[in-house]
Amino acid sequence: MASYFGNEEELVCVTGAGGFIGSWVVKLLLLRGYSVRGTVRDLADGKNAHLLALEGADNRLSLCRADVLNYDSLSVAFSGCNGVFHVASPVSNDPDLVPVAVDGTRNVIRAAADAGVRRVVFTSSYGAVHMDPNRSPDDVVDETYWSDYEFCKRTGNIYCCAKMMAEKTAMEEAAMRGVELAVVVPHVTIGPALQQALNGSNNVVLKYIMGTKAAYPNAVAGYTDVRDVARAHVLVYERPGAHGQRYLCIGEMLHRAQFIKMLQGLFPHYPVTTKSEDDGKPMVKPYKFSTQRLKDLGLEYTPLRESLFETVISLQQKGHLLLLATGPKRARL
Repeated sequence: MASYFGNEEELVCVTGAGGFIGSWVVKLLLLRGYSVRGTVRDLADGKNAHLLALEGADNRLSLCRADVLNYDSLSVAFSGCNGVFHVASPVSNDPDLVPVAVDGTRNVIRAAADAGVRRVVFTSSYGAVHMDPNRSPDDVVDETYWSDYEFCKRTGNIYCCAKMMAEKTAMEEAAMRGVELAVVVPHVTIGPALQQALNGSNNVVLKYIMGTKAAYPNAVAGYTDVRDVARAHVLVYERPGAHGQRYLCIGEMLHRAQFIKMLQGLFPHYPVTTKSEDDGKPMVKPYKFSTQRLKDLGLEYTPLRESLFETVISLQQKGHLLLLATGPKRARL
């Protein structure tokens, strides 16, 4: 696939480069021949070692300190870049998260525009899409759907509020400043980690497989392999007509009970959580969704069973999950 800008070694910047998704975006960009500048919070932090070990990092990766709330630091990071991948995002339900996410996103788009960046790829979340109590169960959820802000606020889903408002801010600022914007919207992202630190979604898998989470909810969720999320970012960056669009990135939607059953089947020797929070109640049904936009760009999703297997193996390799004395050291896929 040819680069949108026609230069195999063009310079691009990835915010939050050391994180779960950001690391894979950096890895894929390096493999595709880009020169990458990654922003991190602390240049001296040993947590960035995995980035420096990536193939191509010696010659084509540089790291710089930047804070999305500091416009000047972003200006330095984006200088000379043709594109920006804004992946950095705090994950919490802190009431202060909304203004932080909005102000940070505004700074990113403005700094990108002032630096002459032509295209920004923004990492949103499915929390900005599906949280709407008035949605019909017969609806096919696609990129035209938005969460209900007041409902999210009322139910304490501040993270969803923040991602929704940040995404809308990115759209508004990009339109005003003439920056091409493409938005990737993943759901629960799992898969093998490049970084040593334990990320939130894989931590949930860890709690389930070790049985430290007392019960699983009567709920459905969409799951996507982190490598597919990274591929989606590069796809929408490289395709000329991809700007001005949202792209749902969901591999599979299923009930949490089905997810647990899959985990048990792959790793039967672990004390996987088996209790439901709503025993005796009808199971919530998965709803329909469409990811046709990304499929049209050529994205093929990793099977969830494979992704879940590699998530657990990664947890073992990183030392977050002990190999049990009983049972096989590695389950078979």
